[in-house]
Amino acid sequence: MTAAKNTICIWYDKDAEAAARFYADTFPDSAVTGVFRAPTDYPSGKAGDVLTVEFMVCGVPCIGLNGGPVFKQSEAFSFQIATDDQEETDRYWNAIIGNGGQASACGWCKDRWGLN
Repeated sequence: MTAAKNTICIWYDKDAEAAARFYADTFPDSAVTGVFRAPTDYPSGKAGDVLTVEFMVCGVPCIGLNGGPVFKQSEAFSFQIATDDQEETDRYWNAIIGNGGQASACGWCKDRWGLN
């Protein structure tokens, strides 16, 4: 298997690992593949804090970056997951909404971390 030449990097305040584990548990061909922790204390955190998380969502490689509250998610970026039928769509929708997400305009929803 060759490494991907492009990886999506998603900025989180502090919950990249929780988000990655949710995606891995919810979508097929998804997994958390690495969790990287701070080796020592640093200005905004402590040794052992999760800095980045490598994960796959439906086969697409991603990195979650715990970058702090500087940047927020917006509708400018989203995961668009193709489904085979309404039942599958409803299952994903209910998983996202049921995990602290919310419905948004035009049939979209966003997860509890603000990702659409």
